[in-house]
Amino acid sequence: MEGAIQPSNVSDKSDKVEENQREPRVRKAAEAEDIRKTSSTYVRADKINLADLDAALDRLNKGKTPERRKKEEWEIDVSKLVLKNVIARGTYGTVYKGVFEGQDVAVKLLDWGEESTMTTSEIEGLRAAFRQEVAVWHKLDHPNVTKFIGASMGNGDLQIPSVDQGADGFVHVASNVCCVVVEYLAGGTLKNFLIRHLRRKLTFKAVMQLALDLSRGLSYLHSQSIIHRDVKSENMLLDKKMNLKIADFGVARVEAQNPKDMTGETGTLGYMAPEVLAGKPYNRKCDVYSFGICLWETYCCDMPYPDLSFAEMTSAVVKQHLRPEIPKCCPSALATVMKRCWDANPDKRPSMDEVVQMLEAIDTSKGGGMIPPDQSTGCFCFLRKGP
Repeated sequence: MEGAIQPSNVSDKSDKVEENQREPRVRKAAEAEDIRKTSSTYVRADKINLADLDAALDRLNKGKTPERRKKEEWEIDVSKLVLKNVIARGTYGTVYKGVFEGQDVAVKLLDWGEESTMTTSEIEGLRAAFRQEVAVWHKLDHPNVTKFIGASMGNGDLQIPSVDQGADGFVHVASNVCCVVVEYLAGGTLKNFLIRHLRRKLTFKAVMQLALDLSRGLSYLHSQSIIHRDVKSENMLLDKKMNLKIADFGVARVEAQNPKDMTGETGTLGYMAPEVLAGKPYNRKCDVYSFGICLWETYCCDMPYPDLSFAEMTSAVVKQHLRPEIPKCCPSALATVMKRCWDANPDKRPSMDEVVQMLEAIDTSKGGGMIPPDQSTGCFCFLRKGP
């Protein structure tokens, strides 16, 4: 019996020797496989030859995803932003009233359409325009310029907490949507304020205060080499104390050194300077022209050229020097400011600094508005003509 089991013992010993010789090879193969599997994410220095480190890192970096975009200083955490109700809707987005870190804010959600319906270049162009607006706005600091709080580039699906939208308590928007957050001004737009006073008009002191606020804000922008390019009553906001602040820098840009670099029809009909309407080079004096129109609009509480089409207005303003009709009751000093601001020759228009000085020199103690001091109704020297 002892002789019968001896071959088995020899075989067992042989198997163990073979297994012991194979084990290091298996371990090395397993380790090599581990390195191969993990090389796309990290490399263990103790598992590779230092001489091959550079080559291993090169292979690693080839499959590495690009680093995440650096966060801009003006970007905010939208999880801290709560939307309340819609204030306004426009072509490219919606404006909400909201709260950010305990402060009432206005939130402009810019929606340029579903990504599937737009080309990459179109999306990038709109994002570039948004960055331009934010880059201009977040550096400004003036009592007559709306305070910028922050923005989001919309790098993923925005889920902004809401008090009245979304079954889960969030507003969900597409990944290409950006948002800009600014201080909330309870008085609304200057345009709506003037519309409410179409018949009653404003006192002369009220007109002059609004005009000074706007002129000082524009003077500040120009001191920063910024042209607004869309100065109009709709882009001016009022706070509870009727202080005016300039808003909406969607088409603002840093003034070019060469005026020929500033061309194209940028602005809103009725407020656009002749050189802009004609597609000629322009500079900051286009804002001065628009201010003159806003000054007339504020004094009259009316809209310029309400009955003219784009073609009619463009031709009349550029070729026939059409301007709004100044009421006879308008003080000559204020009428002079209007006329100088909307001069056809940009070089003859005053700077906004000069405009501020001219307005500050006007005496408001004796009245002069379309509401006589001793009457509750407006004067009758300016009536809209019938068709």
